[in-house]
Amino acid sequence: MPRYIGLISGTSMDGIDAALVEVAGGKISLIAYRESPYPEDLHRELERAVTTDTVSLSGLAALHVRVGREFAGAALALFSEAGQSWSDVSAIGSHGQTLWHAPSGAVPCTLQIGDGASIAVATGLPVICDFRSSDVALGGQGAPLVPLFHEALFGRTDKPTAVVNIGGLANVTLLTGEPSGGLIAFDTGPGNTLMDGWAALHLGSAFDAGGDWARGGKLLPELLDRLLAEPYFSSMTPKSTGRELFNLGWLRQRLGGLGAGAPADVQRTLLELTAVTISQEIRRHQPEGDTVFVCGGGTRNGFLMQRLVDLLPHRRVQSTDEAGVPAAALEAMAFAWLAHRRLAGLAGNAPSVTGATRPAVLGALYLP
Repeated sequence: MPRYIGLISGTSMDGIDAALVEVAGGKISLIAYRESPYPEDLHRELERAVTTDTVSLSGLAALHVRVGREFAGAALALFSEAGQSWSDVSAIGSHGQTLWHAPSGAVPCTLQIGDGASIAVATGLPVICDFRSSDVALGGQGAPLVPLFHEALFGRTDKPTAVVNIGGLANVTLLTGEPSGGLIAFDTGPGNTLMDGWAALHLGSAFDAGGDWARGGKLLPELLDRLLAEPYFSSMTPKSTGRELFNLGWLRQRLGGLGAGAPADVQRTLLELTAVTISQEIRRHQPEGDTVFVCGGGTRNGFLMQRLVDLLPHRRVQSTDEAGVPAAALEAMAFAWLAHRRLAGLAGNAPSVTGATRPAVLGALYLP
């Protein structure tokens, strides 16, 4: 049976997710999954590249290769743990590490690093990467790219269903339950990125485990109103966003002039921002719905999951784990599936989602 490896590091930049997936007869099965953290020095350099915008050309070139080597290492480690045979794998789909995403800028562009040639040489497998550029070249947002995969996994239901991915940013896919109902999907705004940045600043930890710190804070209504006034939240689809907009600098601008709230109160408010922007977009675009499946790192934040349950009281909010798809693995699985689509000559984008002028086969192919 055809098998593919999917590799991705999201906007949180905390490491690499690797998934081994089997695709056969329309069925998608997870064989193995592994998370590989970045070395601390590489993580610092990636954060510096994203937050300071001063990386040199030589530094960028070196980061591109170093990230590629780390991705190759993640694939090799996955296979070592799973005890699988390389001969069963058709290709690797590598999303890479996003450093810049500005599809609506004066020069529409997106940049994911992680040298595909390095991955191909190290693993001996064909590698497909740079999935977003073709969609951007066709006038699209280049994101989100997972909705077609969400549809393949969950679109067989006859009831309106939402699939929410909460990584650094959050995106939602709305499945109508109708064969001709179309596909609606977009980035809702911050997922974990602001909360993680605030936790790193005040707790010295990479994230607020379980949302417990936020749970102990109190909501700051004036700050929440300021955050929700961001024009992105009311903008029309198609739309996508990234850390170019939602970062600690953006937060500090909106904290200016407010009475000093405790850091835990700000964290509580940032968590509410994520929950509110996700839930209001689901209600706006899918007034009546049945199930909300949630995947990504945000599922590990128990308080965030509870707030989604509270804000969507007439829907069943649950992790994709409960549907048999591990929440942490889903995005890596998606890029394994997109590698399958690339080799089969099938489109990997949904123009109704990204705004591209036509469907396109996505990704650049590197041979070992």
